[in-house]
Formats: sequence, C-alpha cells, structure tokens
Amino acid sequence: MSSTPTRGLIVGLANDQSIAWGCIEALHAQGAELAVTYLNEKTRRFTEPLIQRVNAPLYLPLDVTDPEQTEAVFAAIEAHWGRLDFLLHSIAFAPKADLQGRVVDSSAEGFRTAMDISCHSLIRLARRAEPLMADGGSILTMSYYGAEKVIANYNLMGPVKAALEASVRYLAHDLGSRGIRVNALSPGPVATRAASGLSHFDALMEKAAREAPIHSLVSIEQIGEAAAFLLSDKSRHITGQTIFVDNGYNTLG
Repeated sequence: MSSTPTRGLIVGLANDQSIAWGCIEALHAQGAELAVTYLNEKTRRFTEPLIQRVNAPLYLPLDVTDPEQTEAVFAAIEAHWGRLDFLLHSIAFAPKADLQGRVVDSSAEGFRTAMDISCHSLIRLARRAEPLMADGGSILTMSYYGAEKVIANYNLMGPVKAALEASVRYLAHDLGSRGIRVNALSPGPVATRAASGLSHFDALMEKAAREAPIHSLVSIEQIGEAAAFLLSDKSRHITGQTIFVDNGYNTLG
C-alpha cells in the first residue's frame, strides 16, 4: 500500500449527514478512489448526487443480508481494480421495537437481525475483502461508547456493539499475518438518520456536549479525518483497537 489510501470500499452511506459521508470526503481529499454502496432505491435518491461530487468509479447496490449482492460488489471491484486497499463498514440496524425497548424484552428475531446486520456483516465483508488485500490493507468499522458502559436508551445496540468490538480484535488476530489491520472508531453521538431511531437521542447529545472535556460534539468531518488516518499506512502499527473520537467523553467513567 502507498502512504495514503488509494482504493477502498465504503459501506453505509445513507445521506450527507452519514458518518460514512464524512469519511468519504476526507478520503477523497487524500486522493483515494472509492467504491461506494447504497442500500436500496430510496437511499440511492439521497446518495447518487453525493457520489457525483467525489467521482466514485463504482457505485453499487448492497444489502449485506443478500449474498448475491455482496458477491456482485466484490466481483466488480476485482474486475475494475484487481485489488482493495481498505474497507469501511459503517452500518448498524435493529428493529425499532427492539431498539426502543429494554434489552431484557428484546425478541430473539430482533436480536438476530441486529447482530447480523450490525456485526456479522463486518466478518462477511472482511472475509470477501481478504483475497483482494494481497499486499495488506486496513478495515475499519464504527462503534459507540454504549459497547463498554450502559448508556440510557441505547438498549439492544449496546450488546451488539460490544460483539462488534470483540469481532474487531479477533479479525485483527486472524488477518494480521496477511498485513491486514482491523480497527473500530467510537465517535461521540452524531445526529445521523440511524441515531434518530434511539429514544431521547437529543438529550444524549446535549449531555455529551455539556460534560465532555472539550465541550462540544464531534462532527462527521472530524470522524472522517480520524478514519482516513486509520485507513492509511500512517497507522500501519495500529490494529485490534477501538479508538475514541468523542472529545474525551469516554474518560468520565
């Protein structure tokens, strides 16, 4: 790999408020070529104009629960580039009833769905990316402090993100001998469409901005800058880590 990311896959862009968009802008500014996926025709309406702004050569549908779409994405990458330098996984989902209720009341089906889309999809994508990272690479996912501490109203996503962070450590172990690094970013609360499904999210953001050592929220641009670093060779000795980008909120205990 070169000193900056050159060719990478971004999964999880929904609109211009997405964490993935902040990452795309930062990576594009570094000169990276990007393959970007969209979930369905609804999200395509919001993302296609963004893709035109960064001249992404590959823009493809991907529902991570659909094995055929996953194969089609990686086949297109292999045909177009023949390799992959980095992968950004920025997706999470839980059914609303399970997300907004107590963990103890969560349904088995809701838990399976949240775990499959938010966690195991990273493992599936990493497995498919591995042969395209013959010269090494970097894989990055997005977590949240609720993986480590109980955050009011984060509910089901807490255990799911904890599983995601554990998966990062095991993937880093599995892929390290191939020169592939795996890390997670743990941003503070950001007003994304996905976060809007959480109960009382506005109060959570206000609390973080008020109590963090740097008394403000992080922006998607700042998250993107951190992601671009972790996806580049400048962080080539960092793997298996969850890196906080939350203005120090996680230090409060």
